Amino acid sequence: MQASWRWLGIGFWVCILISVAVVLRRIVTLAHPPQSAPPQLAALDAAFASHATLTLVHIIPALAFVVLAPFVYLRRFAGASWPKRVLFFLGIVVGATAYAMSHYSVGGWVERSAVLFFNSLFLFSLFRAWQLRREAVLKLRWMTRAIAVLLGIATTRPAMGIFFATSGITHLSPEQFFGIAFWIGFSINTLIIELWLRSQEGETQIETMAMRPSSR
Repeated sequence: MQASWRWLGIGFWVCILISVAVVLRRIVTLAHPPQSAPPQLAALDAAFASHATLTLVHIIPALAFVVLAPFVYLRRFAGASWPKRVLFFLGIVVGATAYAMSHYSVGGWVERSAVLFFNSLFLFSLFRAWQLRREAVLKLRWMTRAIAVLLGIATTRPAMGIFFATSGITHLSPEQFFGIAFWIGFSINTLIIELWLRSQEGETQIETMAMRPSSR
């Protein structure tokens, strides 16, 4: 197994775990607001609680999308059509609600611009995957792009963690660094997957997975 494919796989599963943890924490926080959270974190929790229904309508389908995403690549299910069909539906819901969520962006227009750009890229990638659904290799390439973009929300978390940890030095508030963290996280995922897809190894791996026998 090529080293880059191994590291990409590790990154993929780390993003999956972070995404699931983030969503589960948000669900629990909305249901049972913590009483002793740090001021900055408490302010963020209150911001999401102010539009709790929309938040849940966005993050629950996103959680389902993240949980189903590995089925596209696992050897046993890679040829099955149902995971991709469900992902198309979930992706539309996640994308539509992400636009609505951007109205409440903590980081203002910097965060909103990141959401609008990468969410549009996510939906475009899904559309292309659906449009090319009879072309197995091209469909998987575009589906991979869409999954990578969505998992960018996980990559934003380490960036946010660094900003939180250094806020005593930088004096930056979440309103100031949230948008920057979004641009950093989503850009990292998008650039890495695009470089990999355009590499010889990426082309070979995608073709190998796409050509596995279909199971209906």
